[in-house]
Amino acid sequence: MRSPLIIHPNTTLLLPPTLFGKVGHYALLASCSDATVDCAMKFDKRRKETHRYEIADTRGRLSLTIPVSKPERSSEALWSDIKVSTHGEWWNLHLTALESAYGRTPWFEFYVDSFRHLFRRRTPDDCESITSLCEEADTLVRNLLAIDTRVAYRHDTSTPLPCNATDMRHSPTPSAGEVSYWQVRGDRLGFLPDLSVLDLLFNHGPESPIILRDIISRITI
Repeated sequence: MRSPLIIHPNTTLLLPPTLFGKVGHYALLASCSDATVDCAMKFDKRRKETHRYEIADTRGRLSLTIPVSKPERSSEALWSDIKVSTHGEWWNLHLTALESAYGRTPWFEFYVDSFRHLFRRRTPDDCESITSLCEEADTLVRNLLAIDTRVAYRHDTSTPLPCNATDMRHSPTPSAGEVSYWQVRGDRLGFLPDLSVLDLLFNHGPESPIILRDIISRITI
């Protein structure tokens, strides 16, 4: 039985690699039957969404960045060539920030263990590509959100791009700001829109797909 979130059953999306993408990103993804994530996009250091995500901290918005190693020849590098760095032992900083931001949300304790392996300690000789980390995080998030979209990952330029796909690789992420949902500090901070999907998951858990459905009805492709 097809997921009720899929309202564009004949649409294939072409998307960029994104780390813990915004709520609107996952609403867009869930609305289509198929998607290809192009990890073989040309590296562009200005594209921060590949290794940065935004959460709601105790004082408001907080950006969390996973440092990446600089490629030898930036002009020829693909995002799939870019390795995660060990700089600043970022895994500790991210976990601490998530616990501070969402430790009192209803669903944090139920989901956080699912994500801990993504924040494991690395060594300089044991660092995966940033797109591999994006893929692992994306697969986990889609499973938790019960998103049935078939997703493929293009890791090198020898793999052809899907035919007749709707190319969203350089398009802004659809805003989910018109649909508000309960946030743990909303009474003090007000509603903070367009955060990482982690914000939705930790605040609403298994009810998150219901909120995605409301967002899907308001976005266009």
